[in-house]
Amino acid sequence: MRRFLFALAAPAALLAGCATTSSTGIEPAGPPAADSAYGLFLAGNAALNAGRNADAARFLEYARAHGGDDPAVSEQAFTAALMAGQVAKAATLAPTGPTASEPSKRMGRLVRAVALLGDGKGKAAQAELGGDPIGFPHRAAAALLAPWVAAAAGDTEGTVVRPQLRGDGAVDYFGQIGQAHLFERARRFDEAETNFKAVTAGENPNELAVLAYGGFLERRGRKADALALYDGALRRNPSSQAARAAKARASGGRAPAAPTLKEGAAFALLAPAATMISARQEATALAYLRLSLSLDPQRNDAWLMLGDLLQARGDLEGARAAYGRPKPGSPAFPAAQAKLAWSYQSAGDKEGALRLARAAAETGDFEGRITLSDLLRANDRNDEAAVVLDTLIAEAKAPDWQLYYARGQAHERAGRWPQAEADLSKALSLRPDEPELLNYLGYGLIDRGERLKEALAMVEKAVAANPRSGAMIDSLGWAHYRLGDYPKAIELLEQAVELEAGDPEINSHLGDAYWMVGRKDEAVFQWRRVLTLDPDDKIRADSERKLESGLGPTPRVAGP
Repeated sequence: MRRFLFALAAPAALLAGCATTSSTGIEPAGPPAADSAYGLFLAGNAALNAGRNADAARFLEYARAHGGDDPAVSEQAFTAALMAGQVAKAATLAPTGPTASEPSKRMGRLVRAVALLGDGKGKAAQAELGGDPIGFPHRAAAALLAPWVAAAAGDTEGTVVRPQLRGDGAVDYFGQIGQAHLFERARRFDEAETNFKAVTAGENPNELAVLAYGGFLERRGRKADALALYDGALRRNPSSQAARAAKARASGGRAPAAPTLKEGAAFALLAPAATMISARQEATALAYLRLSLSLDPQRNDAWLMLGDLLQARGDLEGARAAYGRPKPGSPAFPAAQAKLAWSYQSAGDKEGALRLARAAAETGDFEGRITLSDLLRANDRNDEAAVVLDTLIAEAKAPDWQLYYARGQAHERAGRWPQAEADLSKALSLRPDEPELLNYLGYGLIDRGERLKEALAMVEKAVAANPRSGAMIDSLGWAHYRLGDYPKAIELLEQAVELEAGDPEINSHLGDAYWMVGRKDEAVFQWRRVLTLDPDDKIRADSERKLESGLGPTPRVAGP
């Protein structure tokens, strides 16, 4: 089975409700309606569980005020305020009593430290982090934050202590970036550069580290060295807006300022936020991002991460507000506009999504035009998508394989297989081991009964790279079907259905294979099932035809 859409601009469940501070910045007027403090508590919990964090904070604050400041209510009110980005309020609600849970108390200490740092009270912030170390799950965040808090407290020795936790590579790596910045702040430039060199060594260094080192070199008057770093970043990722903006600045602009203490602390919280996202601990990640943005509201990468989290949790209004924070002209603006457009697409507002994408594309921005081509393909406007991609390929000195892949998909879906095959083959020549590409081209050939042995090898290679992909196993099963090996096809297609039970095309393929070995009742069951899975018009019509008259004679199998 081919995967129809390959988005070049990567696009991230909360219930809709009252206006929320997190999404609009407007506090709802008046107290919420409820019969009792307990009712307010239940309403607050429901809103918190649904992700309507500002509503939850409001309900729980009233419940706390009307219910005698019950510790359980206060703890929930603290959580809701933090999730809503009301960091100052959360700091006042941070649980400390003996009945509060240990994780909440640890988060409370972290929140109070950040709030105090934000208020310029470095010594008080350091006292919050001092004493007993903040334990799991907030050890990494506390460790990365501690040197910046020490700097705010005037603790010269603590400022340049490198944060390390056994077995935590993210703390080690990002702690070294932070230490480099703090060495620079202490005018210990050689030690700063040693750290920067260490974190940018290797074939594929983190772009944040490269940009940090480049900024340091610019401030040291070494623009040629900074340009070399940015050129390397662009070779690795030609579409990087941040690296392109840094290169333009180094070519004739003013060097960026070193991060302030608040900005450095905000950066320090991004690594644990990303770690928590990877670990599917979204609530903790959301809390860290709120803390980071309370210290540095201009941190665009944090706004994008926050938007992705909120959208994944269903808070479309909050996500759009986050995506709207990067300003035009900033490196993050194209990605933010792309995500904003996709948020409208995911909500079913296709015209709204395309309107935003067209506006971004009209600026001439590469990422904006990529987003437009992706959305056009997502909405079956493949001729228009191909025209956009024609221009991008013509303009590129060395077009990326993904551009050919995207245009190949547009041609294939528009029924222009010769052009599609040419583009997909070109993409494969540039990226011979890419599983998605191998699967897409291989399936296209298999479905047409062309060069079956060659196509079989392609999808076998794709499955070897992604053995849990139902789509790719379906392609392999369909290849055996086309070659007439129906028992093998059934074995593979049953695996594919187990992995992608809701995919109408895979279920249709399995029904066809059952029919060819005489298992007609099972075939009919599969075709009927297809009609319940929201198939597209072509698959629906095909299933209805097969339910009426079966498959007829065995399909002719083309030569290899």
